[in-house]
Amino acid sequence: MHIRSKLSQGNFLHGKVFIFTRNKQNFRPFCCSSDSTASTPTSLSLSDLISRQHWSELKTQLNVKATSPTTLLHHLLSSETDPELTLRYFNWSQKEFKLSHPLELTFRLLHLLANAKKYSKMRSLLDDFVKVENFGSISLILHVVSMSCNGFCANSIIVDMLVLAYVRNRKTHLGFEVFKRAGDYGFRLSVFSCNPLLSDLVKKSEIGDVEFVYKEIRRRRIEPNVITFNVVVNGLCKVGKLNKAGDVIEDMKLWGVLPNVVTYNTLIDGYCKMGRVGKMYKADSILKEMVANKVCPNEVTYNILIHGFCKDENLSAAKKVFEEMQRQGLRANVITYNSLINGLCCNEKLDEAIGLRDEMLGSGVKPNVVTYNALINGFCKKKMIKEARELFDDTRKQGLAPNAITYNTLIDAYCKIGIMEEAIVLQSSMLEKGIFPDVSTYNCLIAGLCRKGDIEAARKLITDMEDKGLRTDLVTYNIIIDALCREGESRKAARLLNEIFKVGLSPSHVTYNTLMDGYCMEGNLKAALNVRTRMEKEGRQANVVTHNVLIKGFCKKGKLEEANRLLNEMLERGLIPNRTTYEVVREEMMEKGFVPDIEGHLYNVSIST
Repeated sequence: MHIRSKLSQGNFLHGKVFIFTRNKQNFRPFCCSSDSTASTPTSLSLSDLISRQHWSELKTQLNVKATSPTTLLHHLLSSETDPELTLRYFNWSQKEFKLSHPLELTFRLLHLLANAKKYSKMRSLLDDFVKVENFGSISLILHVVSMSCNGFCANSIIVDMLVLAYVRNRKTHLGFEVFKRAGDYGFRLSVFSCNPLLSDLVKKSEIGDVEFVYKEIRRRRIEPNVITFNVVVNGLCKVGKLNKAGDVIEDMKLWGVLPNVVTYNTLIDGYCKMGRVGKMYKADSILKEMVANKVCPNEVTYNILIHGFCKDENLSAAKKVFEEMQRQGLRANVITYNSLINGLCCNEKLDEAIGLRDEMLGSGVKPNVVTYNALINGFCKKKMIKEARELFDDTRKQGLAPNAITYNTLIDAYCKIGIMEEAIVLQSSMLEKGIFPDVSTYNCLIAGLCRKGDIEAARKLITDMEDKGLRTDLVTYNIIIDALCREGESRKAARLLNEIFKVGLSPSHVTYNTLMDGYCMEGNLKAALNVRTRMEKEGRQANVVTHNVLIKGFCKKGKLEEANRLLNEMLERGLIPNRTTYEVVREEMMEKGFVPDIEGHLYNVSIST
């Protein structure tokens, strides 16, 4: 365990500190003045021992002369000794004597190294310092830095490197603290520390701190570069602050820093991931701005847009972007093809998806497991299990290893069509191939058993899952609640609602709506309304599905006026009726001779399915 060495009492010899040149011969060997005490060893010999790294002999000399390691360090710092020689002794003495030299002496050494422009040595020393540093608060450290030397430039270099050292050693919170306090002392930092600090704060999603650092960079007139701005834009896009990200790009221009392809790609990606109406229109307009500013889109730009349009289910737009990419002479890669293939599969355009896979191969781009997962999922969604299985078997022939997603997709498909035996065989095959079934694997099997009405077997599977160290998640609970409700056991299902809270999970709309539907199917409308009241008390407002369940439940009991009241309540809340709403109104109300009173709401109840 490291202990701090105490400075011995008495007078020290204070040599004059000056800016050293790189030439070692300009440094004097450390030597004592003529009035040194007899107990101090001859300085020349000690210096010579250090320079030649005769450590065992040096240790003997120190013991014989009763000189403490810290006393010798103080003498070295106070003389005109080469700072690299002093650093060599500093590192050896701390390791040999298992001590930490006083904070003041550590930073005096850093000042000497800074004046001698030994920057790599400084970085190494600060890395070691922050790994074992236990000298108290950041304020104390910065106070010592400011008192150790009057050289403002050297102080700023040291503090700049200190921020970087904390960040590199995964102590970002301390690096952030140094950054904040550095402003109080007027130390001038640089992008060499600020950029890594910003980057690490973004990785940790500390976006409030990112905004603070960015604001301070501008206030302190630290000159940012394109990396600074790109990191800040990325952080803001990460949390959906897209307008602020746009403001940062305007700041770039005011600083005379031109946005590059990374800047625009980050902002386009932010809009693609936003998940709001009009997001892709905005992403497309940024692309046009990018081109107008003579910044050439690259493969990443087009891949982001293709993926965004596919997620937005706008396949025609995705195809146009793909064609434009090819016109620009850019080569589509596996990411490009995977986005398009997945988009086509999700829209059940399997022939096109297979055709694109073949085009991919013809272009010399090898499909990966993600490609196969998308295709297998597409076939499974259309219940074309034979074709999905052929693709599954083909993955290994192509030298690819199916992953948990591959297995889970096929297991889920077998479970949905009731072929549980094949699903269980696939699960066993996973283990044989060294792929451990995850919660999703078990949820697929549990859902399959519940569809067959075998809730007891499903419970045993849950026990098996927990025995293997996997925790049931909300999907597991929702599956069991749905199964119990279908069996007319809604009260048992309601008890699981309490259990969900006990295990630290939060019920979703699916959980509450499923339970309400269970009570409605049993004709227990009061219990269904109580579940809705509980849901709203726990912070989840009734959605369209909630109203559909209740409206249908009241209709089934012949309570059409109450059902009409719930319909009006839904419209007053600004909820948009969906296809299920129209079907319920037509089948359960209008076909039974009841015309709902919509109270002036514009509502087309006669829309066809």
